[in-house]
Amino acid sequence: MKIAFLTLTGKGATDRFLAGFAADALGRGHRVAGVVQINAEDDKSQRSEMRLRLLPGERTIRISQDLGPGATGCALDPSALAEAVGEVAAGLETGADLLIVNKFGKVEAEGRGFRSLIGEALSRDIPVLTGLNPAQRAAFDCFTGGMAEELEPDLSSVNAWLEQTPEAVPE
Repeated sequence: MKIAFLTLTGKGATDRFLAGFAADALGRGHRVAGVVQINAEDDKSQRSEMRLRLLPGERTIRISQDLGPGATGCALDPSALAEAVGEVAAGLETGADLLIVNKFGKVEAEGRGFRSLIGEALSRDIPVLTGLNPAQRAAFDCFTGGMAEELEPDLSSVNAWLEQTPEAVPE
């Protein structure tokens, strides 16, 4: 089982890092499946519109819903998230040597979202890289049996982790 996580501070920092790493890995010939998050500020509501970019392509799925002015609840659209999970699952079927999931978040901690797909990738010996909010650390450790490796948030550390994975060496 090969799973690693990153925890960066600052709004959108993990998303930006994973997107940059995904582009780098794809550019070096790795078969990358998964999602990276792209946030776009909405001037009207002061909330971010959350989109997932499906890897290895450029297609995005909006996973946030507009709850209206002044809303403070969770804006995640569960059906859109399920759509993204389904598309990434189909991508795994065509072959991948790395799965990137933007984060192991509250939804995954509750047993939904990308959780089963992460487990599927691990059962196929496909390495998994994800972002992790410290609030979900206990659930993540329980899910991974404490076997996940925390990586330094820099390209050289993540590339070293990936390259030490025999399944992840591009053909």
